[in-house]
Amino acid sequence: MSIPVIDIRPHLHGGDDDKLRVAREIAAACMESGFFCITGHGVPADLVARTRQVAVDFFALPLDEKCRILRPESRVGRGYYPHADRSLAYTLGEKTPPDLQEAFAMGPPDIPDDDYYRGEIAEYFFAANRYPARPEAFRETVDCYFRALLGLCDRLMGAMALALGLEEDFFADKIDRPACGLRLIRYPAQTAAPARGQLRAGAHTDYGTLTVLRGDDVPGTLQVRLPGGGWTDLRPPADAFVCNLGDAMARWTGGRWASTLHRVANPPDGAARRDRISLVFFHQPNYDATLGGIFEDSGDAVTLAEHFIEKIHLAAGTGKPPGTGAKR
Repeated sequence: MSIPVIDIRPHLHGGDDDKLRVAREIAAACMESGFFCITGHGVPADLVARTRQVAVDFFALPLDEKCRILRPESRVGRGYYPHADRSLAYTLGEKTPPDLQEAFAMGPPDIPDDDYYRGEIAEYFFAANRYPARPEAFRETVDCYFRALLGLCDRLMGAMALALGLEEDFFADKIDRPACGLRLIRYPAQTAAPARGQLRAGAHTDYGTLTVLRGDDVPGTLQVRLPGGGWTDLRPPADAFVCNLGDAMARWTGGRWASTLHRVANPPDGAARRDRISLVFFHQPNYDATLGGIFEDSGDAVTLAEHFIEKIHLAAGTGKPPGTGAKR
């Protein structure tokens, strides 16, 4: 499997022909693997570096201080997720030991005063963020990074619409109240052998439309499932983001584009013991967007809320909570 590197600068700054050329590259990647790397994205390198640094500084805090913003019992993606708090392989029905990671999770920093953003279902996507008191620049930095990645994804969704042969603004009214999330992840250096079947992140597919990731290039990295079986390390250029499709996009396209299985492996024996920091932005549409119908009517189409809430409870090993249907 070849993971292409796509320069999206022509889409961001060029004319119609430039946009179509980039769209064709994205379409080929989405048909083949569901993974591609992007350069020319316009996200400032210093913002990426500052976000990574506040993540490092936060994870270095004492555990009791990090737990002051412990994630909710409802599993809403807010606050601190302690080490080995979930198992992503559970989302695909595979029972494994908990993943070897800790994380900070947040949602949109800018929430309008509107009924759409209130209520039981909305709480999963627009609950108040839980920021730590330290490091001092944490909130300002992660909010800025969130906004930058959201703006990038808005443009990428236009490119993906063109890649599907649709009008560039096809997704616009379906992502104007997006239920996006940001997760800062630390995979600790491994000083003891993992349990049998235990990984830094178990094999899974992502839940949303598009994931945009920047992770350290160290042993024990992101791996993509090969079509014929087996796994391959993904080693992007230093200034690139890794992008991959999620389940929501696979459902939306009726399976024409796949949500590819991936995982984060353990470092090989003899590798240097190093932490790995990963900044992962999960783009998702409006929570009441129906996932289906681009190419054909789908009788089993679900809303983003129905799909997403089931997934996060499976990852926690708690099953699907009742009453999660969203208004369509």
